[in-house]
Amino acid sequence: MKQVIGFVGLGNMGSFMAGNLADAGYTVHVWNRTREKADPLIARGAQWVARPADVAQAGSIVITMLSHDQAVEEIAGEGSELAARIGNGGIHLSMSTISPATARKLSDHHKGHGVSYVAAPVFGRPEAAAARKLWICVSGPAAARERVQPVLKALGQGVFDFGEDPGAANVVKLAGNFLIAAAMEAMAEAFALAQKNGIERAAVADLFGQTLFACPVYQNYGKTIAQERYSPAGFRLPLGLKDVDLVLQMAAAAQMPMPVASLLHDRYITAMAKGRGSMDWSALALGVSEDAGLK
Repeated sequence: MKQVIGFVGLGNMGSFMAGNLADAGYTVHVWNRTREKADPLIARGAQWVARPADVAQAGSIVITMLSHDQAVEEIAGEGSELAARIGNGGIHLSMSTISPATARKLSDHHKGHGVSYVAAPVFGRPEAAAARKLWICVSGPAAARERVQPVLKALGQGVFDFGEDPGAANVVKLAGNFLIAAAMEAMAEAFALAQKNGIERAAVADLFGQTLFACPVYQNYGKTIAQERYSPAGFRLPLGLKDVDLVLQMAAAAQMPMPVASLLHDRYITAMAKGRGSMDWSALALGVSEDAGLK
């Protein structure tokens, strides 16, 4: 019989991930701020609990998939009950995109309860989460990383190990999200340039998506930006701003200039000021079109 997995956070990603664990035969205890989001999972065998700490059993694995640092700290940091409920020998598997500094702080807090903290942020949109096609970065104590491997394999198509430092996987995750946002900015500029010269955006996106940049980021976001189709959001624009800000914080701490990240920050701030917070983070491309005088 497979073990109990606690799961906190049933948003666009977490709901699919928790469902895949239930389908894989795990007994999944779930909690979310909005109770109704758990109903489809309960129908698939998940068990609802009244408080986030109640997802944990002694020595178990608890997954958090939350939107930002503050949410993770409220659920699992100092002042919460979660680490104490997991207890000696348990694992907190943090799959959220948060700062490496927060990951290290949480790891130190967990050690006081005998709990191993493992960072495992993911690359992939909701459709990838649904299809168990996530790419997962992992870092933390070696024995804990080994123990969570079957869980990660039930969620993704590949796991990349970045060693003992609990913040390392989040460094890589933020670097990756920076690269995606930078690619979206570059595509938006290239497509606007083509459009200003009388060439269809979609034709340019199709060419590059099949040739020089034949990879999912350019193919999927390229089509979205070419068609200017930014709703419904797979990853909301405020979360893109949050991640770029975390990149800039990390860069400042390392005394490293990142001028492209600064440009992306301004794109997202402008988009937020124009009321685009409900759109996908690729909607930063609207700012490029506006700067070019395009409708």
